[in-house]
This record gives sequence, C-alpha cells and structure tokens, in this order.
Amino acid sequence: MYFIYIIYSKKLDRFYVGTTDDVEKRLGEHNSGFYSEAFTVKGAPWELSLSFECESSQKAYGLEKFLKRMKSRVFLEKVIVGPDILLDIQNKL
Repeated sequence: MYFIYIIYSKKLDRFYVGTTDDVEKRLGEHNSGFYSEAFTVKGAPWELSLSFECESSQKAYGLEKFLKRMKSRVFLEKVIVGPDILLDIQNKL
C-alpha cells in the first residue's frame, strides 16, 4: 500500500505533500527531525491533514507530483475537504 499525505504546520502556516508506505512512521520522522536537512524540520510539529491510499507506488508518486505542480494552497484545502477529487486525478495518471 502506498499513500500520499498532506501535513500542516501551524508554525509555518504551510502544507507539505509527500508519499509513503507508512503514514504514521513518516509523520513521526517529520516531527522528530529524522532528516535534519529537510524543509519539514523547520515546521515541526506537523499535523496530518489527509492520508489517501493509492493503487500503486507509481500512482502515489504521480499524485504527489501533480499536487506539488499545482502550487495552490486553495486546491490543497479543497482536496483535504473532498479527497474524492484524487480518485479522478489518479485514474487519469
């Protein structure tokens, strides 16, 4: 199982989109500074806003790339409220 996830930092007032096969473990890594040079170190603590299961790692990485290319906070907020949007996008990848 692969997932795309969206996390939010109140400290930075920003969202972050990622892909993983273990959402809870990955969230822990973001919050612990596991990757000391990563962007997310500055925003801890991060809160999980969305976890969306994908058909494959390829689909998950495709969705992540799509969401990051959008560069739209408004769009991410719409996805969080209505994650079914991702089903349509995933089917087109």
